Amino acid sequence: MSATLPHGTGPDPEPGPLDLRLVPPALAAWATAALTLDAPTDRTVWIVAVSLLGGIVLLGASRAGPEPPGPPGRRSAWARASLAAVLLCVAASATSAGLQGADVRRGPVPELARRSAIVTADIELTGDPWLSRPRVRGDHTAPAAVLIRAKVRRVEESDGRSTRTRAPVLVVVDGGVPGPERSSGPRSEQETPEIPEVPDRVRGAAGDGSASAAGGSGAPSDGVAASVEDSGASEKAAAPAGGSRARAGQAGWLRLLPSTRLRVGGRLAPALVGGDRTAAVLRVRGLPGARVLAGPSGPQRWAGRLRDGLRAATDGLPGDARALLPGLVVGDTARITPELDDAFKATDLTHTLAVSGSNLTVLLALLIGPPGLARLTERRGLAPRLGLSLRATALFAGALTLGFVLVCRPDPSVLRAAVCGAIALLALATGRRRSLVPALATAVLLLVLYDPWLARGYGFLLSVLATGALLVLAPGWSEGLRRRGVPPRLAEALGAAAAAQAVCAPVVAVLSARVSLVAVPCNLLAEAAVAPATVLGFAALATAPVAMPLAELLAWGASWPTRWIAGVARAGAGLPGAGVDWPGTWPGALLLAAVTVAVVLAGRRLVRHPWWCGLFGALLLLALVRPAPLTRVVTGWPPPGWRYAMCDVGQGDATVLAAGAGAGVVVDAGPDPAAVDRCLRQLGISRVPLLVLTHFHADHVAGLPGVLRGREVAAIETTGFEEPRQEAEFVRREAAGRHIPVTRAVAGEERRTGPLSWRVLWPPADTGPPTAAGPPPGTGPLAGPGVLAGPGPLVGPAPPPPNGPVAAPEFDGPNDASVALLVRTGGLRLLLLGDLEPPDQQALLRSPEAAGMAGVDVLKVAHHGSAYQDPELIRLVAPRVALISCGTGNPYGHPAPSTVAALRAGGALVLRTDRDGALAVGGAGGADRAVRVTRDGASD
Repeated sequence: MSATLPHGTGPDPEPGPLDLRLVPPALAAWATAALTLDAPTDRTVWIVAVSLLGGIVLLGASRAGPEPPGPPGRRSAWARASLAAVLLCVAASATSAGLQGADVRRGPVPELARRSAIVTADIELTGDPWLSRPRVRGDHTAPAAVLIRAKVRRVEESDGRSTRTRAPVLVVVDGGVPGPERSSGPRSEQETPEIPEVPDRVRGAAGDGSASAAGGSGAPSDGVAASVEDSGASEKAAAPAGGSRARAGQAGWLRLLPSTRLRVGGRLAPALVGGDRTAAVLRVRGLPGARVLAGPSGPQRWAGRLRDGLRAATDGLPGDARALLPGLVVGDTARITPELDDAFKATDLTHTLAVSGSNLTVLLALLIGPPGLARLTERRGLAPRLGLSLRATALFAGALTLGFVLVCRPDPSVLRAAVCGAIALLALATGRRRSLVPALATAVLLLVLYDPWLARGYGFLLSVLATGALLVLAPGWSEGLRRRGVPPRLAEALGAAAAAQAVCAPVVAVLSARVSLVAVPCNLLAEAAVAPATVLGFAALATAPVAMPLAELLAWGASWPTRWIAGVARAGAGLPGAGVDWPGTWPGALLLAAVTVAVVLAGRRLVRHPWWCGLFGALLLLALVRPAPLTRVVTGWPPPGWRYAMCDVGQGDATVLAAGAGAGVVVDAGPDPAAVDRCLRQLGISRVPLLVLTHFHADHVAGLPGVLRGREVAAIETTGFEEPRQEAEFVRREAAGRHIPVTRAVAGEERRTGPLSWRVLWPPADTGPPTAAGPPPGTGPLAGPGVLAGPGPLVGPAPPPPNGPVAAPEFDGPNDASVALLVRTGGLRLLLLGDLEPPDQQALLRSPEAAGMAGVDVLKVAHHGSAYQDPELIRLVAPRVALISCGTGNPYGHPAPSTVAALRAGGALVLRTDRDGALAVGGAGGADRAVRVTRDGASD
């Protein structure tokens, strides 16, 4: 279809210098809002008065009389007008920030929070509930809590005094608190509480541990939730988690929609992050039970049904597509597993999962035309094919934007995304950079005046930086690539990705303390799939309420590009050199910015020399792939001939026994999947004949997904003492999902694989109450002692499985049931004690196994070197080398000075991961042969 140019849409004149006149006022307003949100009132008043007076004086001076003719006069008038604009914007921003900051601090709620008062409050939800990510604290996992942004409308103290207010709070609901009940009594249809059926996002989040690391949709980016988790660690650890009641209660909270009104009882506490948009933290108590006073508004109900329809349409999709598609479309990340979320973080693709301007850009581009046809955008796309006039197109685009904001939740982050997305679309579609930079500055100014809290948000900063990079840097970089023969579309995509990454990387480094080396190629590869996935996903969302089969078909079509995006993230994160650690501070950000500028300047010279470009490209590829032989030569890690390695995983245990080329028996997985995965990659471990989990404390098993990531694991062996229950269920669930058999270790079992052989010393299997027999290994409760389901590389005799119920040892706690191993490899003898406590160490001394433990080469000290050690066992073992796995600055004082002193008194070389990093043991062992220990490139 041909189209004629409407009046006034001719070609743009040759672009000149960027119009930066509105940039100083916008930046001044931004900085003022960030500084005055929690400033004293008198200081804010002075800032407003001085700025307002100065701005008025400058404006009056510029109008007092004519300026001298010529350029100097015009420059003087322009300078006074610009400074006046800056001062007036400072005054306006300080006024807005001061009023909104004071509004948060006023009323009874902050004072009650300082007294930790127990109150009954009527609250109105201002955002969607989301689950916090469970965190490993010591040897337990703090269960996930439901977090909700809300406003307190009325607060009643314990003495009966009631006050109306409007204080914003962060509501924290622990796992054991039942969901809210409906209020009794007649109400109008608008006020009738509507609690829909629990959608899949709730079942997945509350039931299978798949809550996103970033929280669910609407999670704040300001760190308040993390601080709340820290403040309530002990309370959360004691809260029931994993039980059916806890999951049902969380489901009842998670399905609430914004604008719902509740009456809850709880304890108020001060917000731990100063200057946050939170007057207090309200921790909800179980009694009295929460009640729904009024259901969500009509628009929120409509938006909630659309989102639920999208989730229902994606139910039958494969795992990654089922998790990602709601995130790509409306920012619903509740189904995304921590493993997949970590992959998106490692590749800097998390912006695709948040509600961002790119979502709206794709939709508006579909309506008004493709980018690159700047002069014809008003008459391209679907609008002319639908017969829409220019005015109708503008109205339809406005309605589409309004619907986008409502469905994706009308909080400030979505409003910011809509504004920045519209500006980015204009930049792509019109190429009028001179007018779009002032448009971006105007958007920043208006958004900061409307919501001063954005001035302190990392999300807002990243959005503005990325949009500014697209307007200022990307066009020039793309043009430079085109001049050197790069195809136009590829040059445009590469210039945009590189510009956004260069500008945003310092801020991302502050947040993650890491710099991604694969961000640009991964964003390029994923970008082609974002648009079709978004368009088909929104089509599925729109059709689900009226035609679910069609919505499912559209969702199936969207699953293909969605799986491509997930594959790109996983492949990029799987590269050994996907990222490098970087100081997560603002000085570190400045250093990275300087390095980026140096790289860009050097790159402009290098592009003139193809051979140098090829050389540096090859070096970058080697840095990403990090082939094991080259890495060993450059870093000295892992050392050649290593037999045993202790990974640095923080406060926890994860060790590896070499079992041949690319193979290793892993003993424990540590608390962090990323840390143990990184360690195994550095060691070159791709096959795990056996994974031994000595007991079920979180600091030994929570990293299990990291061991399973991209590796062939033949079997898992654990203790028979299945406590803590939720961690044992987690291990079984992870193993069953990958069809890995799970067996139970018992004393007397002997195995060997490759150069390794070992004997299980503990726990015994002949005491304790019986546990019910269950399904086959890998699909249910743990199998009997020594039973290895299915073929595997492990050989050797094993005790026959008992008939009927399996007996489990009777212990006081999980540490007592730790699996202890005596290992022989290449002449070395190693004793791995798990977390055995002194009574069990003494029992080992009295057992027939005691003679075999005398004079070992290497001891993995029990329980991270705690003070609870049996001195007689240390004297008997008399190790040459004692290795302790513990975290830097851990609150338990591990390792205890008394334990270190006792080991050294016996002649042992004591090394610890908190000071020495990862450790690797080699050598031949024996009475007269050396034991070599390597510390990340240094030998002892």
